[in-house]
Amino acid sequence: MTDAQETAAHLRTTPGGGPPDDDTPSDGLPIPLLEPREGIPPVVADEDALARVVAAFAAGTGPVAVDAERASGYRYGQRAYLVQLRREGAGSALIDPVGCPDLSALGEALSGTEWILHAASQDLPCLREIGMVPTSLFDTELAGRLAGFPRVGLGAMVESVLGYALEKGHSAVDWSTRPLPEPWLRYAALDVELLVDLRDALEKELDRQGKLEWARQEFAAIAAAPPAPPRKDPWRRTSGMHKVRRRRQMAVVRELWEVRDRIAQRRDVSPGKVLSDAAIVEAALALPAHVHALSALPGYGQRMGRRQLEQWMAAVDRARALPENELPQPGAAPAGPPPPRSWADKDPAAAARLSAARTAVSALAERLNLPQENLVTPDTVRRLCWEPPQRLAQDTVAEALAGHGARPWQIEQVTPALVTALAATAT
Repeated sequence: MTDAQETAAHLRTTPGGGPPDDDTPSDGLPIPLLEPREGIPPVVADEDALARVVAAFAAGTGPVAVDAERASGYRYGQRAYLVQLRREGAGSALIDPVGCPDLSALGEALSGTEWILHAASQDLPCLREIGMVPTSLFDTELAGRLAGFPRVGLGAMVESVLGYALEKGHSAVDWSTRPLPEPWLRYAALDVELLVDLRDALEKELDRQGKLEWARQEFAAIAAAPPAPPRKDPWRRTSGMHKVRRRRQMAVVRELWEVRDRIAQRRDVSPGKVLSDAAIVEAALALPAHVHALSALPGYGQRMGRRQLEQWMAAVDRARALPENELPQPGAAPAGPPPPRSWADKDPAAAARLSAARTAVSALAERLNLPQENLVTPDTVRRLCWEPPQRLAQDTVAEALAGHGARPWQIEQVTPALVTALAATAT
């Protein structure tokens, strides 16, 4: 679940099972807010309370709904600041990972239990950091995509599948705030209130469409995926980096980014609150020679103190003083095929294959009523078209797709269409 869109939502009952036209039904009374069934649970912030939750959830039955709230835009990193759970027989729980930073005992108690998450890939990294790793899961957002729902945010899914409307509010709150206000806790508890119901309804819909096995393969792949490796040269992902062409300018970006990151980590604040990406790029492009020139650039204006300006100027000076052999090299070409826009010049035959394959995948995705990127990733299609098998046949294309990470259901669906498309361009 995204921090900005889903962590601050009220569930309210909807007359007639659909979204209301306004905030009041025809009788003029306010639409009642759906409250947590057992009220707002107390926040678990010590080991004794955590032990009771672990015991309760270990004794519960059925799948467990799990959600996590981060403080993106406020704090350094993507750590969890609240974990919400709900399970039949255990009720709901709100756990403070600041007071209880190790939830591995809870993770072990839920081993073998299906976890229900919405947009699982967003929450799994921060849950892993505190010792919670599912062995199996059901992702309600991904299930919605496979089932062909046009909108798959939690609010839209709850509304279209279960007949409740989400009343948005607190869309960008700082979940590191302590104590957490009661309205925020209510929203957080409601985030897992209906996840089990949503999961059950989506499973039935996927089964009806003949896509349940597809979903199971996708969920298994998410659960089995290893943690993402640390990014190499993360400073290269600075927004606006495409404007920076010269190696000396790249050195300025690298130096400013690294200084900013150290400050942000020490202060435990979002790096953007220390210095914006736009300001880093401005300094790199201008290569200011002194503090006065730096202060004239966007992002380094009157609100920035002299001491701050001097620390950024020192970073620019270090980059300016680097010998040529220590300047960063242009970004290494990514592994795999070049950007498709260059294919027509580099390999017209490959460009023709890609055009035909994209058309075939688009048509098939439309027939199956699911997004193209969920049917087969664009990167997989590009790799196949750039270096197709020497012998074009069902078995060779299927083998190539498997080598690029496609799941069995995807291979079964797209192989015939891709073989036909590639063969058509070879004649």
